[in-house]
Amino acid sequence: MRGHVSSLYLDLAPVANHFAAVLHRLATTPAPFLRRLRAVHAHILASGFKPRAHILNRLIDLYSKSGDLPSARRLFDATSARRHDSIAATSLITAYSAGGHLDAARQIFDHIPLASRDTVFYNAMISSYSRASDGPAAVAVFRDMMDDRVPRDGYTFTGVLSAAAAILPLELAQCQQLHCSVVKSGTEESVSVSNALIALYSKCEAQEAAVYAQEVFDLMTERDELTWTTMVVGYVRRGDISEARRVFDEMEGRFDVVWNAMISGYVHQGLFSEALEMFRQMHCLGIPLDEFTYTSVLSACANGGLFNHGKAVHAHIIRVAPDFDPETALPVENVLVTLYSKYGNVDVARRIFNDIQRKDVVSWNAMLTGYLNSGKIQDAVDIFRAMSQKNQLTWMVMISGFLHNGLAEEGLKLFNQMRKEGVKPCDYTYAGTIAACGELGALEHGRQLHAQLIQLGYESSNSAGNALLTMYAKCGSVEAAHLTFLMMPNVDSVSWNAMIAALGQHGHGIEAIDLFDKMIKDGISPDRISFLTVLSACSHAGLVDEGFQYFESMERDYGIIPGEDHYARLIDLLGRAGRIDEASNVIRSMPFEPGPSIWEAVLSGCRIHGDMTLGIYAAEQLFTMIPQHDGTYILLSHIYAAVGRWADVAKVRKLMKDRGVKKEPGCSWIEVANKVHVFLVNDTMHPDVQEIYEFLKILGVKMRKLGYVPDTKFVLHDVESEQKESVLSTHSEKLAVAFGLLKLPAGAPVRILKNLRICGDCHSAIIFMSVAVDREIIVRDGKRFHHFKDGQCSCGNYW
Repeated sequence: MRGHVSSLYLDLAPVANHFAAVLHRLATTPAPFLRRLRAVHAHILASGFKPRAHILNRLIDLYSKSGDLPSARRLFDATSARRHDSIAATSLITAYSAGGHLDAARQIFDHIPLASRDTVFYNAMISSYSRASDGPAAVAVFRDMMDDRVPRDGYTFTGVLSAAAAILPLELAQCQQLHCSVVKSGTEESVSVSNALIALYSKCEAQEAAVYAQEVFDLMTERDELTWTTMVVGYVRRGDISEARRVFDEMEGRFDVVWNAMISGYVHQGLFSEALEMFRQMHCLGIPLDEFTYTSVLSACANGGLFNHGKAVHAHIIRVAPDFDPETALPVENVLVTLYSKYGNVDVARRIFNDIQRKDVVSWNAMLTGYLNSGKIQDAVDIFRAMSQKNQLTWMVMISGFLHNGLAEEGLKLFNQMRKEGVKPCDYTYAGTIAACGELGALEHGRQLHAQLIQLGYESSNSAGNALLTMYAKCGSVEAAHLTFLMMPNVDSVSWNAMIAALGQHGHGIEAIDLFDKMIKDGISPDRISFLTVLSACSHAGLVDEGFQYFESMERDYGIIPGEDHYARLIDLLGRAGRIDEASNVIRSMPFEPGPSIWEAVLSGCRIHGDMTLGIYAAEQLFTMIPQHDGTYILLSHIYAAVGRWADVAKVRKLMKDRGVKKEPGCSWIEVANKVHVFLVNDTMHPDVQEIYEFLKILGVKMRKLGYVPDTKFVLHDVESEQKESVLSTHSEKLAVAFGLLKLPAGAPVRILKNLRICGDCHSAIIFMSVAVDREIIVRDGKRFHHFKDGQCSCGNYW
């Protein structure tokens, strides 16, 4: 009997209490405490004391919290009885889910018998799924909890409501069912539950959901910072900024998070001045400003054209020197890079970028975008190559940057590199690449990208659809563009404008204005771009009266004040129609001084109709405004040459030389067998050039028999007629057409593109070519499209 005294003593309550107290003190000790925990556990084992459930549960809980899950699991699995202990199981479930091991957590959950489960146990599993944003799984556990008749408390509903908010799209009926469960449980008075209910309704797209959220809010007897924040953010998410402000103005207390939410809401709604005013009030009231405040207000300055205000905010940040660690400061520094680069201060942006201690991909993308928008392509390429990590946005920005800087071919090459590196392009990246195909006239490449879009499921994307529509139109296939438009599931104003522009550029003026009218009937209000496209369509088709009516309706019916670009379209419309006096009257009536686009339209009209006096005056204005623009000199030379004033042509040519102005060389290109072939005037470099010239000689004989006579007035040199004909015969568009006729399959349309406006003789020649070879020939020049077929052009010789 005496031999068992020590072992009996170890089973006494004081020993158990001693170890329980030690473990309790350890639980309140700041982490890490794993070494001390193992020492205590070793002492328990060495002493011979056999801990009971509450000690073992505490050990399992502490091992779980310290991250030593294997030790916790070994203790849990040590006895079969332990596997039925919901307290220990709860600790393990929480630890496994915190480490991202949801499957292991669920395994523990499933092995606990129903009789051992309690509210806390279910709450742990629901919370685990909620933290992992697995709404359906959390709701399923909640339903099991109801079926098992386990009582629900406030923690239950906070977890399941938060998880359900992640289920998208969220149906109003689902929200109402959960709301009813809350009311039945009697937990609706809990602030955390009410907050979760408001958040749930705020995520629901149904309009009535906002009413239910407001009702929950109004019934709350106690509100905290999260309550006000959730209500404000909910209204902001719906775009109802006035209701968000109403709730904000009712707020009790000065919660800086709610102020930040309100400023962010104003920024997202484009109300940048209001965001700045709220920032000013926040500062005056002494409400703490943090990185979220600064990020939002600097975004307002960057997006709202408020650069000077942005610099003032930057100066304020430097002056008060907030105690930001590198990670906290990063969003502010990133938006500062965007601010300065967006307004042309790319060198300042680069200095800020260089000073960022912990750059992320957002930092690099911001700097990359700044260089591309500033036209500093090489600097952008250097940044791109230096990036150790690139995301989809990086590639998209670089591809679009190449395109917008006139380097469409480089954009296509980069897209191909992206695919080779295994990066999956998003729909916006495809949109930029398809746009590059449109600029190059690479129709077959564009079709291949269209097929890829369908395979990837991007065909419903508006950005990709609009890019496809424009690409087909720019490649001369207006029928494919129209079919794309008709098949788009959700057309927006960009889609309508693109289709109207396509019809106008291809000479379908009546169809363009019919589509414009249909857009309005379908409830889409025209914007300033819509009017630019319809005015251009009227100009290309000679629909003067219709164009006037649309111009006058802008301000009268839609409150859109015409800009210089709209006036330029109107004057171009009048000039092409020979109504030069009316164009002059419009210029005199404008509320601003005419700029280059106005005088270019006047000069173009004077060239067409031979108005020497006004043409010279328009050219003189342009020489003052844009002296390096070669188009002015060329158009004026045409006016002089048309009346045989060769001495004046020579003077213009000398003026160009003296000013260092070089004429952009005309070039044409055509896609054959997925390869783009480029031709210059009098080309001798293309490998098939001799075959092309021989073919043109043979074709020229047929054309002359049909009545073709070279129009030598388009040669700006005072030389013999035979020489002029020789010069005309080597124009780049004729060479490209001949190459297409030689290399493309019989009967296939010939599509060529030219960087400049097609000359009158080439226009006439291609009309006769279309008859001589019985083929459709499509030419995209610098202004519009010409579809030549059966001796006719879609422009009706009105160009």
